Amino acid sequence: MKNTIIFLLFSFLLLGCSGGDPVCYYLDATTGDDANSGLSPDKAWKTFANLEDVKLQPGEKVLLKRGEIFTGELEVSGQGTPENRIYVDAYGEGEQKPCIVGYDTSMYAARIYNSDYVTFQNLEIVNTGKEPLPYRSGLKVESTDYGVSRHIVVNNVTVRDVNGSLVKEKGGGCGIYIVNGGKEKVSVFDGLTIENCHILRCTRNAMIWAGYSSRQNWHPSKHTVIRGNLIEEVPGDGIVPIGCDSTLIEYNVMRNCPDVLPETEAAAGIWPWSCDNTLVQFNEVSDHKAPWDAQGFDSDWNCTGTVIQYNYSHDNYGGLVLVCNDGGADQSFNAGNLGTMVRYNISIGDGVRPKPTRAGMFSPAIHLAGPVKDSHITRNIIHVNRKPVMDIDRTMITLDSWGGYPDSTFISENVFYTPESSRFNLTESTHNFFDGNYYLGKFEKLPEDSELHQTADYYQQEVLAKDENGYKGLALLMDTVEVAGSKGVFVNKEAIEKFFSQLRK
Repeated sequence: MKNTIIFLLFSFLLLGCSGGDPVCYYLDATTGDDANSGLSPDKAWKTFANLEDVKLQPGEKVLLKRGEIFTGELEVSGQGTPENRIYVDAYGEGEQKPCIVGYDTSMYAARIYNSDYVTFQNLEIVNTGKEPLPYRSGLKVESTDYGVSRHIVVNNVTVRDVNGSLVKEKGGGCGIYIVNGGKEKVSVFDGLTIENCHILRCTRNAMIWAGYSSRQNWHPSKHTVIRGNLIEEVPGDGIVPIGCDSTLIEYNVMRNCPDVLPETEAAAGIWPWSCDNTLVQFNEVSDHKAPWDAQGFDSDWNCTGTVIQYNYSHDNYGGLVLVCNDGGADQSFNAGNLGTMVRYNISIGDGVRPKPTRAGMFSPAIHLAGPVKDSHITRNIIHVNRKPVMDIDRTMITLDSWGGYPDSTFISENVFYTPESSRFNLTESTHNFFDGNYYLGKFEKLPEDSELHQTADYYQQEVLAKDENGYKGLALLMDTVEVAGSKGVFVNKEAIEKFFSQLRK
């Protein structure tokens, strides 16, 4: 170790790095040599072995050559500053990202550990073993017994073909795994950003956290931003922050979810658990096929102040949204589910689950389960289409039990459209307030609504006259935007707000 440090210092002098210029460590899996200095492209290292002796300093960079495949586990740890971030990045010609491939038994192929102001970008990660391993991930971002890990950025990273477990209780697996905790020192993230990434064919989940989830030991990570990511061919949960406060999740796409989960499994697109003040907006989730749930969006238990707005959900086995609370959970652990706001979302063709769940045929467009309180469902468009299979559930809203029933639910000014008979199943829920909703189509029985509407000329002209299925007419309320090299469809805020204003005229 001592000789390595002396050698590096001597190399810095030869390269003119003693004047304070940031150090760059270059890696080339084909022409590199671990006996080199690693300090220039023509003196690149071959493997990650020498990086084990490097504690990255402000302004330093680790650069992997484009088009190369590096086998092993890349470990990154360092303390940058706001003025001098640490970068792990690509160099060289061409557009092909450097690819990091984990070993057969690797639990991750790359890890950012106990760091500050690190940007990890323009790389590809693969972690496929001969056999699936529970908890296996592609990229692990970790803060353990460290304190506050500040402003980590993961940008334009492809994570693919991670074979974890399909079963949540056995540990699952994911593309990107965010972990914070520790026995010696409370450790959290502040300002973590994950953006412009592509997560492809990862089992079970795309992006999930492990943090402080109990209200008895509540230390949330703060100001997380998850933006502009593309999730494809992931069968389980898409984006699930845990133990966070003030998380922003926007302009992400999840689609083409394979129907491979065991019948015991529940999963959904984007949802917080044990989080406060989560803002989920301008996302698109489609084609979710989990055996249970499979909604586009969810505000889960032990969450307060969740806002789900301006999202597009379509063609999912489940409906637009789940709001739930486990009434049997220890109340010292669980804050319940309080104050969820679901507004200005568009759901088209959801609720198409073709086979029974553990509760029979079940796929309501909106599902509230357990003793959730003060939920607001406002100005959403729920456009249910004709059943592709006769036995499919066509319930518009279900409010049912999970250790208790929903209370104080406000459902106002939504459009509920169905060409076939639908219903509202309120069971034993209490204090439900329906106000000014549009019930367009066939319903077994309408709820008591202080200002119900059963016709809407504007909806007929702008939506149904163009396409009974709603895709053409409602497309005018959405924009197509580039996301991680592909296209996403997102609700236009001004357009949908104007639509509801016109609807009432």
